[in-house]
Amino acid sequence: MPVKASYFFMVVIWSTTPLGIVWSSETVAPTLAVLLRMLVGLVLAAFVVAVANIRVPWHRRALFLYGYSSIGIFGGMLLSYMAAKTVPSGLISLMFGLAPILSGLLAQKILNEPKFSGIKLASLGCALIGLFLVSQRHIQGGVEQFSGLLYVFMAVCFFSLSGVMIKRVKIAIHPMATTFGALVFVTPLFFITWLVVDGQFNSHMWSAKSLYSIIYLGVFGSLIGALAYFHVLQKLNASTVALTTLITPSFAIAIGGILNNETIDHALIVGATIIMLSLACFQFGDKWLKRIKRVKPVGLG
Repeated sequence: MPVKASYFFMVVIWSTTPLGIVWSSETVAPTLAVLLRMLVGLVLAAFVVAVANIRVPWHRRALFLYGYSSIGIFGGMLLSYMAAKTVPSGLISLMFGLAPILSGLLAQKILNEPKFSGIKLASLGCALIGLFLVSQRHIQGGVEQFSGLLYVFMAVCFFSLSGVMIKRVKIAIHPMATTFGALVFVTPLFFITWLVVDGQFNSHMWSAKSLYSIIYLGVFGSLIGALAYFHVLQKLNASTVALTTLITPSFAIAIGGILNNETIDHALIVGATIIMLSLACFQFGDKWLKRIKRVKPVGLG
């Protein structure tokens, strides 16, 4: 698949995943909805691995890779599904857009990466202001809405931690093998969680919209989206891949407003704009500053 097509699929899938989570949890218990999604992804991944004869290693280093990948899948997905009952899909996507900043903070402690520059620190402060604006109504909306925001924030933390820990594993492996191995690790965890938390299989209550959303997320979110992401990561530089964190939240907010009648008020627009600009400065601010310094002033005479 051409890398441009992979990038397009990644943006579309990441933009529609939050709404898919909200819809799939409308009539299906969140723990069961995410379990069914993972089962769909696991079955399809096993089929692809078998048909394409892809080698899936199970040595120690590969197991660490699958385990670290599972941190983001299990913690990030489970908490996102739990939050979907009270948090709009656009806000979920917007908060996940902050993952690069959280990853940078974690990388300082885990990978001994350099501390944030002045521009990055300023971007972090502005992003927090924007986050307060977009979430203010939910903070004041009661315990359930506030809990939903905490769930999303913790989901982003797990997702960011997973990405940083994966960087510690030096291994050359097929993206499909990584996807399949992680799903093998994480699917039993979702099954145990569903048994403990809910354990009910009330299929007569499921709506067609929830069922189709689960299938969509299983096929595209858990399989095709992961493959597109790994393909893009291999072919394009990190800064180009990072642009998705600026693109997808705005699309997700628009899609949630159009298809799910989610509220798009003035505070959301202003806060989202501040967050997007902050992320842009965080990702590219230092490079922009270096380019400006390289430009020599032109004399007037």
